[in-house]
Amino acid sequence: MPSVCFYFQVHQPYRLKNYRVFDIGNNNEYFNDDSERDVNNKKVLLKVARKSYLPTNAILLDLLRAHPDFKVSFSLSGVLMEQLEEYSPETMISFQKLVETGQVEILSETYFHSLSFLYSKDEFRKQVEMHKERVRYFFGVEPKVFRNTELIYNNDLAREVEAMGFKGVLSEGADHILGWRSPNFLYKPKGAQNIKLLLKNYRLSDDIAFRFSSRDWDGYPLDAPTFANWVSAVNGNGNVVNLFMDYETFGEHQWEDTGIFNFLKHLPGEILKHPDNNFVTPSEAIDRYPDVAELDVPHFISWADVERDLSAWLSNPIQRDAISKLYALEEKVLSTNDKKIINDWRRLQTSDHFYYMCTKWFSDGDVHKYFNPYESPYEAFISFMNVFNDLKLRIADRTINETEYLV
Repeated sequence: MPSVCFYFQVHQPYRLKNYRVFDIGNNNEYFNDDSERDVNNKKVLLKVARKSYLPTNAILLDLLRAHPDFKVSFSLSGVLMEQLEEYSPETMISFQKLVETGQVEILSETYFHSLSFLYSKDEFRKQVEMHKERVRYFFGVEPKVFRNTELIYNNDLAREVEAMGFKGVLSEGADHILGWRSPNFLYKPKGAQNIKLLLKNYRLSDDIAFRFSSRDWDGYPLDAPTFANWVSAVNGNGNVVNLFMDYETFGEHQWEDTGIFNFLKHLPGEILKHPDNNFVTPSEAIDRYPDVAELDVPHFISWADVERDLSAWLSNPIQRDAISKLYALEEKVLSTNDKKIINDWRRLQTSDHFYYMCTKWFSDGDVHKYFNPYESPYEAFISFMNVFNDLKLRIADRTINETEYLV
């Protein structure tokens, strides 16, 4: 029988101001929204909360109460939780109410939704611990399953998070990794001992997340009974159907007038009409089902774009230059012991900054435009590097002041 595992990524970054070269040395408020030329992070957050988070949470709460066997899971980035606490506490309360049902699992990730695992294992571990503390603070739970930023994964990541105490890790069911195998089973990561790997069924997930409102798609218009039949067809050919997607799918990527909310309202009931179907959280899937084989993922994969690799963030020279210079500052940043400098440096690690610098559009162009405040990738790079250069000045000034104090 197929269990259905719903996982939603909930994330909004602190977008940078339109930071000009003239601001370097004169303004170290990189994320504040103080003029009409700047993106307004508060307005973006409130808009997404109104269109997506609040109405979807309300629907899910009703569904969880109506169907005791219905389960969902979330990972909320640390920077998203910060913004909810500051700008929209009612939205945080709505997430807390979902967790209080006992039918919702909160997953672990990097606090700053960063690519830190690729550049600094020490920073990666610190951010994971920061995120766990934030989850405990808001939800009173200890995450047991890990999902890395944008489902970026390889064998080394699995071994690292297993050593950190996690019992499961999420990733993309990429065809070039699976080959003839199915994403509808649990796997053992190569070189790991006890941790299990859950893989996204990207075809069924993307039917909701990307194709739902596409009139050119042969599945349009998609209704809940049809999708439930597609899930039920896995009976006998898999243990768990992992439906992983951005939470903004509901109400933002797929607007209310597409019928996405009505679809969601009816989906659990339709899936549960089949007597062999049920819902699980990632932890429940791990406890219930054995891994069927070892899966070797030597190179990094992700859930982004058609390539399912790192190219959304690291495919061109400006992306690689910006991120390598940022992580090269790690030792100097931490040595300042300046909380604001360290926090600004970490906010700059958020993967969205490098995503906005991506120059490979083609079929993935519309996806890269979501919530993008820049007219071009080069504008994103210039603004980022202006901020970076100001951050270096602040580090140098702090070092000089410390030296003078010691003398």
